[in-house]
Amino acid sequence: MISVGIDVSKEKSTVCILKPYGEILSSPFEIFHTESDLSGLVTMLQRFDEEVRVVMEATGAYHLPVLSHLKENGLYVSLINPFVMKEYRCKGLRRAKTDSLDAKMIANYGIDNWYHLENYEFSEEIYQELKLLGRQYAHYMKMRIESVLVLTNMLDYTMPGIKILLNGWDESSGKDKLADFVEEYWHYDNITKKSEKQFVNSYLKWAEKKGYHQSEAKAIKIYAMAKEGIPTLSSSAPSTKMLVLEAVRVLREVDNTLKLILTQMQELARSLKEYPVVRAMGGVGDVLAPKLIAEIGDVRRFHSGKALIAYAGIDAPPYQSGQFVGTNRHISKRGSSTLRKVGYETMRCLKTTKNVEDSVYQFMIKKEIEGKPKKVAKMAVLNKFLRIYYARVKEVYR
Repeated sequence: MISVGIDVSKEKSTVCILKPYGEILSSPFEIFHTESDLSGLVTMLQRFDEEVRVVMEATGAYHLPVLSHLKENGLYVSLINPFVMKEYRCKGLRRAKTDSLDAKMIANYGIDNWYHLENYEFSEEIYQELKLLGRQYAHYMKMRIESVLVLTNMLDYTMPGIKILLNGWDESSGKDKLADFVEEYWHYDNITKKSEKQFVNSYLKWAEKKGYHQSEAKAIKIYAMAKEGIPTLSSSAPSTKMLVLEAVRVLREVDNTLKLILTQMQELARSLKEYPVVRAMGGVGDVLAPKLIAEIGDVRRFHSGKALIAYAGIDAPPYQSGQFVGTNRHISKRGSSTLRKVGYETMRCLKTTKNVEDSVYQFMIKKEIEGKPKKVAKMAVLNKFLRIYYARVKEVYR
């Protein structure tokens, strides 16, 4: 029984090798994430006659070279959640922290939890790629929100109130009505210099060209708002047009990137056996299906539906002490925050579609009738949704 603790950092790691009862086979030493250093570590570990298990924390992308090299050489590697290791590390009275102490602590964790360690198994490459795409999509979505705020802030100077009438973004196609309109009319002066009839005709032609609903009533409202609005930046100022159109250009670049990533996610997701099953579930469309699959990954890695719910961080762990049993428990939130966001978005879509024959939708209505706040009801329904997801997808692979 030999436990190898590896404290991973950027481009190098600290290794400590222990046996039971604190017997140190090798004091902490550093290795770099290079072919020669990692091969030397593998050779050292393969010389031991006893069973060797390597323990390391999941550290974003830094641990991947070490993990890949050790697994390729047939070593037993257990990847530990950083939160679990933090809880284990905090058991001591002293809070000293160095790479050497951390490596020794991780090796000790391997000894103490030897029979609970699980050998890491790589997911299929398609799931890894989907997850990476999903995380990048979430990153660019944050950039989009910032870009929209910049654009609307500029419009408060040139076209105050216009966002109320033209707010609308199609995530699947990437079309943004506000950005398209502002690109054509970036200041109220461009509207008011025309007569109402001229602007209405111009608006209808623009809507037809861009593929939007040709609403004469909407055009009249926009013209009236332009007449009443008070822009605080002059259209004759040389920087006004540049700033507004640059904000539109940046937003379009982000939208194009989002569309490109989403298209790639959809292509990958469609190649999986579970895609038709997930796509057919209530509230799940062409956009949400790849997002869900990307965040959940291979459902076969979860031993039960409860494990999937715990991974999402929407489980409410029991609390009991003596005769007291806690019943009003909050969700743990110790899981994938991205999965919770995608799940909540799915529940919103489910509520919008109002499919009365869907059991999950019926459960949502039941919870709302019971007086549950809407957000609480959606989280409770997401719990049920993930149980059904687990059962249906697991059935595909039997």
